[in-house]
Amino acid sequence: MGRKDIITKEYMEDTEVFADVFNHMIYKGEKVIDPKNLKELDTANVIIPYGADGAEVPYQKYRDVFKILCAMEDENAVYLLLGVENQSNVHYAMPVKNMVYDSLEYAAQVQKAEASHKKARKEKDPKEKKPDSAEFLSGFYREDRLLPIITVVVYFGADSWDAPRSLHEMLIVQDESILSLVPDYRINLIAPGEMSEEELEHFTSNFREVMQFIKYSKDTEKLSQLVEENTAFETMDRKAVRVMEEMTGMKIEKEVEEEKVNVCKAIQGIEERGRAAGRSEGIQIGAEHEQRLTKSLLKDNRIDDLKRALDDPAFRQKLLEEYGID
Repeated sequence: MGRKDIITKEYMEDTEVFADVFNHMIYKGEKVIDPKNLKELDTANVIIPYGADGAEVPYQKYRDVFKILCAMEDENAVYLLLGVENQSNVHYAMPVKNMVYDSLEYAAQVQKAEASHKKARKEKDPKEKKPDSAEFLSGFYREDRLLPIITVVVYFGADSWDAPRSLHEMLIVQDESILSLVPDYRINLIAPGEMSEEELEHFTSNFREVMQFIKYSKDTEKLSQLVEENTAFETMDRKAVRVMEEMTGMKIEKEVEEEKVNVCKAIQGIEERGRAAGRSEGIQIGAEHEQRLTKSLLKDNRIDDLKRALDDPAFRQKLLEEYGID
């Protein structure tokens, strides 16, 4: 796992951020999912889905962040499996990747249901009903239900996502008659470069500032304005700042013992160093131009013009243009 993957995974494990992402994706920003109702699940499991003639086929699957949500609805517990895939780069096979992950999770649920029924029958649990032949063969009873799985891809890049967003987009055949019989699978994508300000305002955690920072990272003027006008950037969480640094290539100075980071102050420091570097570069370039002009005038024996150029900037500029020095 690379540095970017580690940093984004650590950041997305924060239940406040995780809940924020799914409240945006499912409920358009309404705070329905409570972070306290989220429970971390192991993201590395060995799953053995059904194989031909009972053959066991092992798979190792990895999720970046995977949580189970327990909510209350009509006095009954409602469970939902929520997964996040972090992407620092565009992935051109993302629909297939997510489809495989989700399918394995559903297969695992079927297996757990089958194992549960076998155990109950073996222990002669009075609550366990006697299955009919179809239920016995499948291991999944008529009343059994699966937990829905929602996977969201969070793209931490400033550019647009130019990869396929559905399985159908990846297929070589685009005949609608054929596609109508091929189940599609689309990805749920968050890409800051494609989001409007209104959409970004759906977020209420520091995920909003992280997405905004990445979105405007290639526009110095807009980024400076954003950071200066939003007071949230004055007290940013260190994990969020590490994501911003890693994804934009900017080095944001942090006080060693401070829990929060003042991004506004750090950005001002970056701009000042940039201006200083520009001034230094300008002085260096200016000196090089004057040196070339001096050599050219001496070569042409234009001593009087050289003396005048030392005290007359406008005349010096005219000579630079004459000799094509720029």
